[in-house]
Amino acid sequence: MSTQIRFQRGRFGALARSAQALAAVALVLTAQAPAFAQDAEDDAAAAVTDEKDVKWFALTGGDVYTGTGAVLHGATVLCKDKKISAIGYDLDIPDGAEVMDVSGNRVYPGLIASASFGLFGGGGELADSVDPYNRNMILALAAGVTTAVNGSQVAKLKRGEIEGVVIKDGAFESFNYSKSSPSSKAQLREKLETAAAYLRDYRQWENDVRSNKDLKEPAKKGVDQKVLDVLQGRLLPTFNADERTDLLEIARLAQRFGFRPIIRGCREGWVVADELGRAGAMAVITPRERRTRSEDLVREGGSSIENAAILYKHGVQVSVIPQSPGISLGGIVGRDLLHYSTEAAYAIRGGLPDDAALAALTIVPARMLGVDWRVGTLEPGKDADMIVTDGDLMHYQTWVQWAIVDGKVAYDKQEEMYFAHIRPRPEAALAPEVRVDPGEENPAEPPAPAEEAEKPAEQPEGGGGQ
Repeated sequence: MSTQIRFQRGRFGALARSAQALAAVALVLTAQAPAFAQDAEDDAAAAVTDEKDVKWFALTGGDVYTGTGAVLHGATVLCKDKKISAIGYDLDIPDGAEVMDVSGNRVYPGLIASASFGLFGGGGELADSVDPYNRNMILALAAGVTTAVNGSQVAKLKRGEIEGVVIKDGAFESFNYSKSSPSSKAQLREKLETAAAYLRDYRQWENDVRSNKDLKEPAKKGVDQKVLDVLQGRLLPTFNADERTDLLEIARLAQRFGFRPIIRGCREGWVVADELGRAGAMAVITPRERRTRSEDLVREGGSSIENAAILYKHGVQVSVIPQSPGISLGGIVGRDLLHYSTEAAYAIRGGLPDDAALAALTIVPARMLGVDWRVGTLEPGKDADMIVTDGDLMHYQTWVQWAIVDGKVAYDKQEEMYFAHIRPRPEAALAPEVRVDPGEENPAEPPAPAEEAEKPAEQPEGGGGQ
């Protein structure tokens, strides 16, 4: 009996102590409640302030070609600040958003030029030399290009701005590997062997050091860092090669050492497409390039308009570039970036599927440059880079009406002197609408017109009594 009483007393004592502890906690929370409430109010006020600073931009009514294979007719692309927020139908567009009705037009991802020159003006590092009002930049935007390579830098054509132009530095590394330079071939093979041997030793060390902590890490002496980055997949190597022999050697070198090559030119790629496909190669080609087969050779060779289609069929990712990666106002018409999409249209004529041709101008060059997580397709979370055209992008009569970079209109055909006179848009489509709260003054609304002057009396029919 006494034992049971002692147990109950012990239990009640524990309960009492717990109650006291809870009361103390309650007192502390009560004392700090004003501070917590103040913090919550501050956070809410900061959130409201931040929300007011958000810039919303929407394209409505256009047929959206996302670049992922999906086509949404009459859809809306909603952008928050510099990113795509949503794509779809019946989206809730916030008050204060800038809204452009592009009904009857098409919306595509901004085009990416995997090679270019003269688009940014100046020279050297873009951060110090970019000319945001360069004429060639305007003309490239008119062709639909929103991202381009300048040297080894990947940059955006942000007209009128210099902030955030460069999005990647050191996008690729070029290697010389052709029969015209046997010494360069030998040097590259030696560097690859050395780097591969180091990686084998390093992996063995990683395994052995678990049981023996005293083992020293293998030395990098004699290892070329760029080649090591290639073998570790941090950098894609670029080769300039056209002839079958060089292409075969590059493909077999890639298969042996386990890297994916980017091959610029690749004129005879259609002859060895199976080997290039097995190597996981990516090709930058010019479909309109013409080179007849050498009469000294019995084998197939030379250029082919089916080059892009055959490469694509064998698993080679194809990017298209015109013969001249700059802007030219003279010479042969249609061979520069002003007619970038026309080059892809020739690949379609040779059998390349339409969606692969669009990819050749957008997501494939983005992958080559390592910026596909930001640009190349229209998807939520990616940069708000897109173009609006008045027809099929690959048709030679199609014009880019607007180019949007980072959620801001960087080019408007109607506002430029170069092409505004060609098939001008209806007046109703010139200015974007700005949606505001019902109780606020519309910042886009023009001022009320001045009171009209008294009109003269109308003349009677017949010319006024003469």
